[in-house]
Amino acid sequence: MRIFNSYTNKIEEFETIHPNKVNMYVCGPTVYNYIHIGNARPVVFFDTVKRFLEKKGYEVKFASNFTDVDDKIIQKAMEEKEDELKISQKYIDAFLKDLSDLNCKIDYIQPKVTEYMDYIIKFIKELIDKGYAYNVDGDVYFRVDKVKDYGKLSNQNIDDLIAGSRIDINPKKESPLDFTLWKKTTVGINFESPFSLGRPGWHTECVSMIDDIFNEKIDIHGGGVDLQFPHHENEIAQSQALHCHTLAKYWMHNGRLSFKNEKMSKSLGNVVLVKDVTEKMPLRYFLLSTHYRAPLNYDDESFAMYVKEWQKLQTAVKSLFLKLELDHKLNEEIEIVSKDILAEVDKFNTAMEDDFNTANAITSVQTMIKSINQSLRKNTDANYLNQQLKAIKYMMEVLGLDAKLDRLTEADRILYDDWQKARNSKNFQLADELRSKLVERGII
Repeated sequence: MRIFNSYTNKIEEFETIHPNKVNMYVCGPTVYNYIHIGNARPVVFFDTVKRFLEKKGYEVKFASNFTDVDDKIIQKAMEEKEDELKISQKYIDAFLKDLSDLNCKIDYIQPKVTEYMDYIIKFIKELIDKGYAYNVDGDVYFRVDKVKDYGKLSNQNIDDLIAGSRIDINPKKESPLDFTLWKKTTVGINFESPFSLGRPGWHTECVSMIDDIFNEKIDIHGGGVDLQFPHHENEIAQSQALHCHTLAKYWMHNGRLSFKNEKMSKSLGNVVLVKDVTEKMPLRYFLLSTHYRAPLNYDDESFAMYVKEWQKLQTAVKSLFLKLELDHKLNEEIEIVSKDILAEVDKFNTAMEDDFNTANAITSVQTMIKSINQSLRKNTDANYLNQQLKAIKYMMEVLGLDAKLDRLTEADRILYDDWQKARNSKNFQLADELRSKLVERGII
């Protein structure tokens, strides 16, 4: 298996630090609002990465945080005249619901900044003790010039960064590149520390959590490409300072999602919230349709195409499942032995092993759907149909695409038979009524 490593800027063979185990961390949301579909792209992609690694037999330890201390949360709390922690919990719950609706697994480690305050303070103190950080009037800054190769991840030169207009001028800093580890403040939620009453800087939160949860260099650190600089660059700097390593062996970054070829941003107001998208599986399908490192553009017309594509896929898979169920020939234990089906599964796996190329993997899904439709038209034998079903279920499970294939109850079978009888006798009014019930139950 090969992965593009953002830190080395090249494709590398994937070799875990520990045999058959993957330690993986992905930066989570700052919980002050509902997530938009751009926020959902890394969530869906890295959920798919985890699924595939587990299918390959790896034991995956996966963590993703909640930033529940932030100026944006404080501002939201002021606007809604509510406690900051209640605001953050409201949007944590909303985030997890959006994930569930997108069929993402949510049984992962979910550290919150507020629950890690003691460890974050300890982490900052160690950086000060080692001379990598300094306290000025209660604000703590990290000395960037003490770290070798700063800027390597984002491929930026330190001299260019210092000269860049985006660097804030702060007379308290020894260097304009030095970043905040602790902010002295009495505004909003704050915490006691040896430095001052205040709260941590964003860049020290994730690296502290990784340090405590994994206690070592991890295999994969992921997130959106917009996090490469300064967030991930600053995480690496702190890890090098305390532990002399780059925090993760492989750094993975997904491309941006645009809205009608413009950056999707809450501040710009051109967002599509996940909770407002009715068709959740087509959205997941759309988010995986392009290679994760490539940019992705959303507009209503293109998304409508994926809604139709998903409906075709779901209809074919459910028709195959339903035929086997109604004929009492469903065999979930069958082994795939047909060469053409094995070849397509192999193409799917090859695509996923090639830097998680979900776009090419979806091509194999579409090929299988065409083959399934042909088999259903030809009334192919149940043995072959069961092998097709097993193959397409495997592909969809890896991609997290849920076609809702639930075993039929006796009442379901009677309802389906009554519908077929009404259709055959051309009692279209009754047929339509029964069909509506079948759709409502998710049978067809």
